[in-house]
Amino acid sequence: METGVQITRETVARRGADPSFTDRLDTPDLRSIDIRTLQVNVGKLCNQACKHCHVDASPIRTEIMGRNVIDACLSVLDTHRIPILDITGGAPELIPDFRYFVTEAKKIGTEVIVRHNLTVTFELGQGDLPDFFAANRVALVSSLPYFLQRETDSQRGTGVFEKSVSALRRLNAVGYGTTEDLTLDLVYNPVGAYLPPEQSAMETDFKRELVTRYGIVFNNLFTITNMPIARFDEWLYRSGNRERYMQKLRSAFNPDTVGGLMCRDMVSVDWQGRLFDCDFNQMLGLPLERGRPQTIFKFEKDVLIGRAIATAEHCFGCTAGAGSSCGGAVVN
Repeated sequence: METGVQITRETVARRGADPSFTDRLDTPDLRSIDIRTLQVNVGKLCNQACKHCHVDASPIRTEIMGRNVIDACLSVLDTHRIPILDITGGAPELIPDFRYFVTEAKKIGTEVIVRHNLTVTFELGQGDLPDFFAANRVALVSSLPYFLQRETDSQRGTGVFEKSVSALRRLNAVGYGTTEDLTLDLVYNPVGAYLPPEQSAMETDFKRELVTRYGIVFNNLFTITNMPIARFDEWLYRSGNRERYMQKLRSAFNPDTVGGLMCRDMVSVDWQGRLFDCDFNQMLGLPLERGRPQTIFKFEKDVLIGRAIATAEHCFGCTAGAGSSCGGAVVN
C-alpha cells in the first residue's frame, strides 16, 4: 500500500499539469492573477499527528524554518507590500523564531494570520500565547473537527477536544471572538472520505452548540475538504476508499469555484524557502512553472504573476461542490 502512495506522488511530480483537471476549466490552464498572500509553512514539527494531515506533521519531525528564510520572507513582504502573511505548519508556534516572525511582520504593517491548533497552548513555554496573539492583533484560524469529543478525538487524538475547549475559552477571555479586531475562525474537516456540508449551515450549528454547551464564541467557520495527500491519502489507500473518494471529488467539480481558487492570488513558501503555487503542491513537491523564481531569495512579484499553476488530481479537492480554500468554501 505504501508503494502505491509513492508511485502516485512520483507520477504527479513528473507529469506536472493534469489534463483531467485542466480539461474541466474554461481555459486550457490556470494562471496567477495577483499575489495578495504569502503563505509560509514554517515546518513539519507539531505537537499532534492528525489522521487527515496533508503535511504529515508530528512531534518527531525535525524540519523547521531558520532565521535566514524568515528574514527573506520579511524582506519580500516589505519590498512588495504583500498585504497578508499566512503562517502555517506543523504547529508554527513551536519553531524558535515564530514570535520574531510575527512581531517583525506586524512592524511592517502586514496582516498576520496564524494557523493555530489550539492544543499547542499547553506545551512548555506556550501558555502565554493567547496574550501574545492579542497584543499583536493576530488573526487566528483553528481546526475543530466537531463540537463533540468523539469526532474530534477520532481525527486529532485522544484528549484533543478537552484541551481545544480550554484553549478556546482562554482566547475568548482575552477578546478573541468578542472584540472587533481579534478574529477567531474555526475550521471543519470531515472525519472520513466525505465532502464537507454546506458552510453557512454548519457554522450555524457550531455557533449554537459551542455557546450552549461550553460558552464559547467565534467569528466564522470554514469548511475545508480533506486533500488526498500524505497521511489522509495513505488512510484512503489502507481503507480501500481512494478511488471512490477521487471519483466523488471529480464528479462534484464546480466550474464556479475556479475564479476564486486561492492559488490564483498567493504564493506558498516551504521551510527551506522554496516557492510553490499552494501548500498542497508544496507537500507533493510540484514546483512552480519553469522560468519563474523558485525560492524566496529570488522573489520577483511581477515575474510570478501570470504564471501557469501546476495542477494534479488533488486539485479536484478545491473545486468540488462549494469549493475549498484556506478560507473555507469558495462559492456560496
